[in-house]
Amino acid sequence: MSTPAPPLARRLGLGDAIWIGLASMIGAGVFAALAPAAAVAGDALLIGLVIAAAVAWANASSTAQLAARYPEAGGVYRFGRERLGEWPGFLAGWGFVVGKTASCAAMAMTFAAYVAPAGWERPLAIAAVAVLSGVNLLGITRTARTAAVIVAVVLAVLALVVVAGTVTVAPTGSGSGAGPAVGHLGEGWPPPVGWLGVLQSAGLLFFAFAGYARIATLGEEVRDPARTIPRAIGIALAIVVGVYAIVSLVALSAIGASELAASHAPLADVAASSGWEWTRPIVQSGAALAALGALLALIAGIGRTALAMARDRELPAALAAVHPRSHAPWVAEVVVAIAIIVLVAATDLRGAIGFSSFGVLVYYLVANAAAFTQPVAERRMPRWASAAGAAGCVVLVATLPAASVIGGLVVFALGVVSRLATSRYRGGPRLTP
Repeated sequence: MSTPAPPLARRLGLGDAIWIGLASMIGAGVFAALAPAAAVAGDALLIGLVIAAAVAWANASSTAQLAARYPEAGGVYRFGRERLGEWPGFLAGWGFVVGKTASCAAMAMTFAAYVAPAGWERPLAIAAVAVLSGVNLLGITRTARTAAVIVAVVLAVLALVVVAGTVTVAPTGSGSGAGPAVGHLGEGWPPPVGWLGVLQSAGLLFFAFAGYARIATLGEEVRDPARTIPRAIGIALAIVVGVYAIVSLVALSAIGASELAASHAPLADVAASSGWEWTRPIVQSGAALAALGALLALIAGIGRTALAMARDRELPAALAAVHPRSHAPWVAEVVVAIAIIVLVAATDLRGAIGFSSFGVLVYYLVANAAAFTQPVAERRMPRWASAAGAAGCVVLVATLPAASVIGGLVVFALGVVSRLATSRYRGGPRLTP
């Protein structure tokens, strides 16, 4: 007879959950996503941001509604399994664990690319993964405190970018000459670049702040989850959308869409456009720190999802172990850390993780479908919002490069084959906490 696995501990308050959500969303994406988004949308970048924010709101609302009803580890994996069945839940969990493990390796290498001397990128990336995994192993409150420090510093750096960019714009109100004035942004309907470009920019920006589900993934560790999780998701998403809107507006006004699109370090160029060249290394360091914040929260989220899947024997049952003192899923987190380190040591995934984007959209598609099935008594939002979120995911999938779609389908096919091949070994009761 199986011994019940110990539960995770409810130690996170509202502020803790918000900090973790912010760390998940204010990652390196805010420092890098504006350039490719401007390249496809031009001056209509802000329209893409509005569309991305609308899709994110619908997805976040579905996630929050489900988390209030199922406050367990695993997030959308658990929601999909409870509302839609084993296969949808498995596919959401599989796509998240596999895709985001690859994303973690990419984030670690992104961090190292900002700060490591030539030739030392991989060792520094591996060290970052080891240190952040160690923080997570100390318990979720340590994760939240570390996330708070990282996010506070990154927000200060972004504030510096905004001030510097505003100084650039202030004398004429029309930027540096590299692009149109603020008043011209978005004129014309449809935008000159066409709706495909706008939707592609929305997809890029959506992925940059799609980490709000990390709060739901930690649902078993939040106090008063039915009240705290929806509030934390809503507040964190509102802050991040506001930050992106302000930074995007200042960037377009300071250096214009064409220069923004061509930049390899867009926010550093925005800050330096004021003549404050001394800000460049500060902004670059802020980008590196933001990558660490996203990596910290993501490692925690993968560990909790793997824990939930192990409880249902979708992954090896050993991954369901919880440390008696720190109440962290220590086996899952150690295995995840090892997998990330192996990927960092073996390959550079920064240019080859498009399948993760596909997996994210499948993940949120499952969340919206699950929320759509909830009865009226459990609903916090109209059913049409869940349908709109699902439709948004499908539309954004259509904007992905073909290689990303093919890569995503391969990853999910491997998951299906793996689950079918191991079905005979998944017997036994669920390892309930």
